[in-house]
Amino acid sequence: MATNTIISPAIPSMPAYHSTFLNEPDTRVVGNFAVMPLRTKFRGPAYPTADDYDILDEILDLFRANSFFRNFEIKGPADRTLIYGILFITDCLSALATKAGGPPPLTEAGRVLNTLALEHFSIPGDPGFPLNSLYLAPRDRSEADLLRAYLSQFRQELAVRLLARVYSDGADKPSKYWIAFTRRRFMNKSLTSS
Repeated sequence: MATNTIISPAIPSMPAYHSTFLNEPDTRVVGNFAVMPLRTKFRGPAYPTADDYDILDEILDLFRANSFFRNFEIKGPADRTLIYGILFITDCLSALATKAGGPPPLTEAGRVLNTLALEHFSIPGDPGFPLNSLYLAPRDRSEADLLRAYLSQFRQELAVRLLARVYSDGADKPSKYWIAFTRRRFMNKSLTSS
């Protein structure tokens, strides 16, 4: 059973950043994972948002700051979405950094991250999901299908937006200020089994 265990921050004087979407009204929740509206061109169950800023923008904005924390107090479903996104970004950066010959040029990086976003992945409740202690499983098969479709859409859009930031100077070389975070493991966790 997932809990809201309060874990003290690694650096007491500087708390981790939480989602600003914690108090959003009418947020769909599957298990205890917030299915937030997205600004995306990918098909899926996420409601479109009229706002210019969505949960994926927040994940990208908070990724580097939160990567320094090994502990994180979960305050609600939007924080679980934030955690998942931060861990997915870590997996994306690791995939780019571990390519033979160093980080790939932008077009190859797009293929690498698209493959990572679409490859089979576990969802909360699956035996292979590494964060089952923090997430509740969906109640039934229809909720599980909704969550899997949402996470597929979420991962594809997040990968595209990450590439825009990592390769922001237009060069075929990624920013060292993003690739440097492949050594950091938020909450000492990973979405991959390795």
